[in-house]
Amino acid sequence: MSNSGLQMFRTALDELGAVLARVDRDRIDAACGMLADARQIVVYGCGREALQVKGFAMRLYHLGLPVSVVGDMTTPPVGQGDVLLVSSGPGETSTVLTLMRIAREAGATVLLLTAQAGGSAVGLADLTLLIPAQTMADDQGPQKTSVLPMGSVFEGALFLLFEIMVLKLRELTAASPEAMRARHTNME
Repeated sequence: MSNSGLQMFRTALDELGAVLARVDRDRIDAACGMLADARQIVVYGCGREALQVKGFAMRLYHLGLPVSVVGDMTTPPVGQGDVLLVSSGPGETSTVLTLMRIAREAGATVLLLTAQAGGSAVGLADLTLLIPAQTMADDQGPQKTSVLPMGSVFEGALFLLFEIMVLKLRELTAASPEAMRARHTNME
C-alpha cells in the first residue's frame, strides 16, 4: 500500500475515533438500559444509515432481545413499553420524523441517533445519542470536516457505536457468546 493510501486509513480512523470520543457515555448507558428493558424494539434508518441500523437489529436478535425493522412484514405495532430506535444523521429526515410522531402517539419511547443537536428530530425523542460527525447535511463547503465523502463518517461511527452497545447489552442481558452464536441463522 502506498504511503498516501496508508495516510487515508489513518486520517479516516482518527476522524472516527475523534467522533466517538465525544459521544456522551452516560447517554450510551441510558440507551442500553432502555433497550434491555424494552417490551419490544423497532428500528429504522434511511439510506446507508439503514444498513448500520439493520446490522444492529441483527445483533439485538442474537442477544435474545425482541427486535423488528420498520418495513418488514412481521413488524408489530408499537405501544407502551416499546422502544423505537431511529437514526437521522441530519436530524430532519421526513420519514424518521413521521415514524417518531406515530411511535410517541402510540405510547412508545423514542431513541434517536443523530449528528444534529438542533434538528427537528431531537424535539421528538425521549433520549438522543448525539454523534458529532459530518453528514450529508454539512458535507460541503466550509462545513466539511471529514476526508470521507458525504455521511460516511457518521455511518462508520454508527457501526462502531453499535458494536460497543452490543458489548454493554451483552453484560446487561447476561447473554453468553455461545447463546448469541446459537441464535445466528443457519439459512445462509
